[in-house]
Amino acid sequence: MKLQNYKLQLSRKVFALRISVYLRKKRQIVKKILLLSDTHGYVDEAISKHVQWADEVWHAGDIGDLSVTEALQSQKPLRAVYGNIDGAQARQEFPLDLRFVCEELEVWITHIGGYPGRYDQRIRDKIRENPPHLFISGHSHILKVMNDKKLRLLHMNPGAIGKHGFHQVRTMLRFEVHGKEIKNLEVIEFKR
Repeated sequence: MKLQNYKLQLSRKVFALRISVYLRKKRQIVKKILLLSDTHGYVDEAISKHVQWADEVWHAGDIGDLSVTEALQSQKPLRAVYGNIDGAQARQEFPLDLRFVCEELEVWITHIGGYPGRYDQRIRDKIRENPPHLFISGHSHILKVMNDKKLRLLHMNPGAIGKHGFHQVRTMLRFEVHGKEIKNLEVIEFKR
């Protein structure tokens, strides 16, 4: 009798575990991301409106003034790296490189990273040895989204959302992470 009860309890646990795994796979978690870079100390209501849409904000460096990251963090969780114009305070608060997993997507953010075929020398060997699914950089003030077919990754540079620099249009990106996939990618543009 005890053995039968034990088998019944065990089969119920196995069944419950299988149902739990099935439901997790069926119910895919979606995370909405706002990606920006090169704020150079500038944040305004137009940017904040898009922050409200996101679940997380990712900043690819050249923050400029920590009041920017404070404004972003007061609204949503923030992941950020420092850039070449950022001072000691930003460098203490944020890393040069940030690698993490969002849902099932492996992400690497750095400010000066280059792009497929022209990666920065500092990261070239590291990215070849251990490529993420998504590689994000800033610095150029040029919006770029492109696949790296050799490394089988997606590269994003959101351009510059700040007002300092040579860019004629201020840009940032927003998208959704579905497991390992990026969906509903949108470019957001503002006049300078």
